Amino acid sequence: MNNDSLDNQMDLSIELIKQSKKIYIGSHIQPDGDNIGSILALGLALKKIEKEVFIVKTDEIPSDYTFLPNIDMIKDYDEKDNIIDLFIALDASDLDRLGSKKTMVLKANKVLNIDHHKSNTYFGDVNVVSENSSATGELVYRLIEKMGIELDKDIAACIYTAISTDTGSFMYDSTTYETHEIVAKLLKTGIDKNNININLYQNRSLERTKLFIKALDGLETCFDNKVAIVKVTQELLKESKAKMEDTEGIVSFIRDIAPVEVACLLKEFEKNQIKISVRSKRYIDVSQICEKFNGGGHKRAAGCTIYEDVEKAKELILEEIKESFR
Repeated sequence: MNNDSLDNQMDLSIELIKQSKKIYIGSHIQPDGDNIGSILALGLALKKIEKEVFIVKTDEIPSDYTFLPNIDMIKDYDEKDNIIDLFIALDASDLDRLGSKKTMVLKANKVLNIDHHKSNTYFGDVNVVSENSSATGELVYRLIEKMGIELDKDIAACIYTAISTDTGSFMYDSTTYETHEIVAKLLKTGIDKNNININLYQNRSLERTKLFIKALDGLETCFDNKVAIVKVTQELLKESKAKMEDTEGIVSFIRDIAPVEVACLLKEFEKNQIKISVRSKRYIDVSQICEKFNGGGHKRAAGCTIYEDVEKAKELILEEIKESFR
């Protein structure tokens, strides 16, 4: 979407918001920093213009993000008891990513879809989709700015978290000069950047540390060490007394090994449900790999689910990774 089209969709979004009283905001299951930061920031902004805002809990909130201001605004609402004038879906490439809350979208009078994944299916009445944006948090910032809503420290902290986490602390290719310009404006509000970064990146629990060590003990490399792969099974979680959210950071760590171009983390949610995170360093488009399994994401960071046991899933994903090098 070019800038003119994006501006037009932003204008249509503002009209939808102005016309709506009860606004529900939700994002994808297995929430991450961009997900949670974006829904909180937009919810707080819309409350400033006296909208009735309901931030929907689609899944358990990882402990990494419970420090964020007004995190208790995220609640498990029952759509049967409420009129939904507008549902705003953030950072969700398709309806199924909203899990059980998909029914809320189907019930809503209008749907606003804001996302930065190129695999987005444009399921909204209005779609603000820009794959050139580093994070959905960037789009939320632009919308808030365009609406003339003043940033405060709480909103800024949430957007900073959204952008920082989805850019790998501003290291990914998706980070642009515009990203840094937005972050500079966030910092001008006086947010405690040090506190945010400690909570996000320097607050690893003992259980997560044990899982990290055990998982890396099973590290495998292949294709002349260009590919690194790690498996986290339910058994490994039990041994470490950890949760699946404690896998955060493993795939990025193995990507950073010198000869590695593609890193792959297999997470066994159930015996035949393996969720896979894939990262690349320089030239492999991992979103194309994950699309083969009905997944998606970005060139350097993507994911998918394979409904096989962990060993079969490893075999299948490695076949596709091998093809990507040809």
